[in-house]
Amino acid sequence: MLQQIYPQVQHDYLYELNKDMQFAAAHFIPSEAAGNCQNTHGHTYFVNVTIAGDELDDAGFLVNFSVLKKLIHGQFDHTVLNEHPYFSNTNSNQFPTTEVVARTIFEMIQHELDELPNKPKCVQVFVRETPTSYVVYRPKKEKSS
Repeated sequence: MLQQIYPQVQHDYLYELNKDMQFAAAHFIPSEAAGNCQNTHGHTYFVNVTIAGDELDDAGFLVNFSVLKKLIHGQFDHTVLNEHPYFSNTNSNQFPTTEVVARTIFEMIQHELDELPNKPKCVQVFVRETPTSYVVYRPKKEKSS
């Protein structure tokens, strides 16, 4: 994979990990507003996830790269996104658009990270659907009370 420059997210954590991965998947957007994208078609999605944290685990990792690849590539590669339970063909907030794919990847990763004792955080998910189109998803910062 070619090296790419991704938008940076500002944070105060000591460590930042970035993992690039890709998967091939088909989808369709069940909305007239989607034009030709209403038809089933495929993409090679390029994904970059940014994980940050202050503590390393017992192996010296923020999170093992292989966990991230298995979680995303293992779940979505060579599938039809509309057939996954993460997505819906009736709820527009869950259509498998690039925006929703990015948010879903964030949610999947953060759910996994929440189980780790060192509690790393996913701070950004970048999803490139085509050579000229991409989405960046960043969770809102938690409000301190």
